[in-house]
Amino acid sequence: MQLRKLASSFVVLAGLMAGSTAAIAAEPDNTMIITLKGGDVTVALRPDLAPKHVAQIKTLVREGAYDNVAFHRVIGGFMAQTGDVEFGDMKDGYNAARAGMGGSKLPDIQAEFSNENFKRGVVGMARSQDPNSANSQFFIMFDTASSLDGQYTIVGDVESGMELVDAIKKGDAADNGTVSDPDRMIKVRIAADAK
Repeated sequence: MQLRKLASSFVVLAGLMAGSTAAIAAEPDNTMIITLKGGDVTVALRPDLAPKHVAQIKTLVREGAYDNVAFHRVIGGFMAQTGDVEFGDMKDGYNAARAGMGGSKLPDIQAEFSNENFKRGVVGMARSQDPNSANSQFFIMFDTASSLDGQYTIVGDVESGMELVDAIKKGDAADNGTVSDPDRMIKVRIAADAK
């Protein structure tokens, strides 16, 4: 028994010494699943970093507010933005001219900045110039952008399906990533919910 514990400890220590970056999977209640045209993207939500933002996202997910919402702004090598439930719903009220300007019926959230870094797979909250204006929109990073560190709230990390995020239709770089005929989140759910 002691030998087994020692061997297990050695494996953990060896992983740490080798610079292992394997993350511990989120609990089902903090796992968001985004269904895209190519399959599912699994996001580990981070209430340890941004409890108010994560609570609001989970409320919107459970209301079905994110279903059919467009990726209205996608910049290759940077990020894919979605979550405008007011103007971005491609089945009910999509407004290409206003997508990205709306939020939800819930109140805006005070910033919850952290010391985490914006790197590939990180999910952050979109906002206006006011740091306390995040509401429903979020973005998924294609690559590192240290200029966002400490300026935007991090709410999660992609656990699987990043190749599907990479395949999201890109926007016009000359028009700040605006996408014509954009891809969408077909369905968004929390893993703990039976659906």
